[in-house]
Amino acid sequence: MLQYLVRHGRSVSNQEGRVQGRADVPLSPAGRRQAAAMADWARGLPRVDEVWSSPLLRARDTACQIAAALGLAVRIADDLAELDAGIFQGHLWSELEARFPDAVARWRSGDAEFAIPGGESRAQLAARGRSAIESLAGRAAGVIVVVAHGGILTAALGSLLGRTHPLLAAAAERPFTQLPALANCSVSTLRWPGPDLLSFNETDHLSGMDDDAESGSAL
Repeated sequence: MLQYLVRHGRSVSNQEGRVQGRADVPLSPAGRRQAAAMADWARGLPRVDEVWSSPLLRARDTACQIAAALGLAVRIADDLAELDAGIFQGHLWSELEARFPDAVARWRSGDAEFAIPGGESRAQLAARGRSAIESLAGRAAGVIVVVAHGGILTAALGSLLGRTHPLLAAAAERPFTQLPALANCSVSTLRWPGPDLLSFNETDHLSGMDDDAESGSAL
């Protein structure tokens, strides 16, 4: 099986530099243009059997454009939802340290077991993301597109492949910070059995959209 792992298009909260987590925010105008570019990319694939999405609006709207281009339905996997950001959700990244200094310090320490108050830990996110990706890899389909979020996709790949993997090393340097490891509407490709990571954070299909390719905030 091939899995094309797609981060959703830029959302309104990405553009504002706001922690969105599980908030159901829409794509920005730039994000809608990115999603349209993803539809063109999908039309160029030799085969896609299924399109899967996180239940959150920014991912579903991206997936819907891809699926419509392929004449497929969008299937929802609840475990593909983004990190539950707890008390951080809805706040600007620039204001977090002043509002929640202790929690931000714990989060920035890199402790995988520290859960954001009211939310999830890195370890919980990685386990959930890995389980979701592995479950989809067990389907009879040969090629699937999976549309989700920067946090959960990076966490899942790190759990599956190890964060020292050559293609993931740069991402491991800034886990779940304002600087994203995955660009909006980037594509990373996994081959099963393995898994083997064939590509990470590809954005060539967004060429000519320089203003739209900036990723905004990570979560």
